[in-house]
Amino acid sequence: MKPFTLAEIAAACGGQYVGSNELKGSVITSVERDSRAVKEGSLFLAIKGERVDGHDYIEKCYESGAVCAICEKAPENAEKPYILVGSTLNAVKKIAKAYREKFDIPVVGVSGSVGKTSTKEMLYAVLSQKFRTHKTQGNLNNELGVPLTLLSMPEDAEAAVIEMGISDFGEMSRLSEMAQPTICVLTVIGTCHLEKLGNRDGVCRAKTEMFRFAREGAEYILNGDDDKLCEISEVRGKAPIFFGISDKNAFHAENIENNGEGGVSCTLCFNGKKLSVTIPAIGSYMVSNALAAVAAGSLLGLSDEELIAGVQAYKTVGSRANVIKTAKLRIIDDCYNANPTSVRASLDTLKNFGGRTVAILGDMKELGRDELRLHFDTGAYARQLGIGLVLAAGPLAQELAKGADGVWFSTVEELIADLGKYISDGDTVLVKASHSMHFERITEALKAL
Repeated sequence: MKPFTLAEIAAACGGQYVGSNELKGSVITSVERDSRAVKEGSLFLAIKGERVDGHDYIEKCYESGAVCAICEKAPENAEKPYILVGSTLNAVKKIAKAYREKFDIPVVGVSGSVGKTSTKEMLYAVLSQKFRTHKTQGNLNNELGVPLTLLSMPEDAEAAVIEMGISDFGEMSRLSEMAQPTICVLTVIGTCHLEKLGNRDGVCRAKTEMFRFAREGAEYILNGDDDKLCEISEVRGKAPIFFGISDKNAFHAENIENNGEGGVSCTLCFNGKKLSVTIPAIGSYMVSNALAAVAAGSLLGLSDEELIAGVQAYKTVGSRANVIKTAKLRIIDDCYNANPTSVRASLDTLKNFGGRTVAILGDMKELGRDELRLHFDTGAYARQLGIGLVLAAGPLAQELAKGADGVWFSTVEELIADLGKYISDGDTVLVKASHSMHFERITEALKAL
């Protein structure tokens, strides 16, 4: 970390420092919310969760080397400093903002209903060709994850890519206030989190809150193929840079060819240039993600060679369009999360594979009052594409199965028990549902067939 003293931290969060004045100048080496990760010099965040209260572990953290704790109640017999605050969660956001302000580097904020993580990883792959780049790890993209990501930024970071995920109005403003992006990237305005955001116009308003706290002179990179984003003609006096497949966009693509596991080849076109690349991914939607990253890289002065190398260095992460080959099957493990927009994109990808195709789909959460229609329409889309078989699990997915003329199971366990009846050697099987459905169990069962 850059030098960050206890005095600075207490001032940043407005907390009450309790401890030796001599130690106010102590610098921290990391910020940890998990007591098991605490090491010499750590700042421990005592957070009260649903099952575990971090305040119960402060003494253990001191023993493990923590130099200080942020807490909502004073620890008993504290022999080391602590900073008393009204809310540890609110405090860490203020601390993260203060730490972010120690860096004068490009910070790319990434959001959208679909493709946040894959675009973040593509941006990381591209920017890493020129800069020591810091990025969001895993799914740390919410109001705790973003500050932890910022606070883990190493002293020598030359650029950062920060993923921001939201489900309600106001969240993006709070995330953006911490991250203060110098480049804002928005991928797609889709049908997700409609319980709170109402409709796609609400999703767009919530996502574009990112612009509010962007740094002065920030650039805005938007998907021009999205019917909502393409209507944005100006942000804070600056014209956005549009990317997308269509040649109406400043950054667009030609000659797209999906070669399944051989990747997606295309020509990226911008500023009078044409760069031929092969993206090591199975989905044609990755072309759009590559264009967003190339737009950011171009703004930051990367050479054509660096841009090509970065796109071709892309790696998928976790259960996101990850292809698993077994002796009998090809499994597309995409069960990290789902909404109608992302499921359609995954079905498009599945259709590119030869042989019989099977989609195992489940409930898509937080879709609001139209959730049943959205599930039915998603199933109908699978049927229109000609997907060989759709298996669906979960109460909402019953409508999906109806739309697809597929087979419905009330629970994941029932579906797993009957997998052998429906899956044949040589099938390509897509597995996708909202994360809370825990469809990773289905992926494991398929691997065992």
